[in-house]
Amino acid sequence: MSVATRLPAADVNAVTVASSTPVLTPDGRYLIVRGRLWRTANPHLRDDVRAGLVSALMDARRAVKAARRDDDAGRLAAARAAVDRAKTALGERGLVWWSDGAHDFNRHLVKNTPYADWFAALVAHDA
Repeated sequence: MSVATRLPAADVNAVTVASSTPVLTPDGRYLIVRGRLWRTANPHLRDDVRAGLVSALMDARRAVKAARRDDDAGRLAAARAAVDRAKTALGERGLVWWSDGAHDFNRHLVKNTPYADWFAALVAHDA
């Protein structure tokens, strides 16, 4: 059992909460939120493309909120599909943006991935 599997949830959360910027894995593929890996956007996207996609994502998220508020199932489905399209285009979902054949650990608990020991050391260092 790795050290990370024994970490109390409060310790795992403290690393991301105490930091002013999200904690990224050493390879930059994931950010860590409450002990879970979330795939980052493709760093190879041009700035203008990324900005347009982020804008589309924010619009879609606002549309989700409005559809939920209005209890409109049709609009909600369309808005969620728009969120998915934007996140896929950003590289946060769908095919991975790296080409070295490494497995995708998106949404996995960090303690259950090859990043477990690195993260445990990071948490221990910040404690």
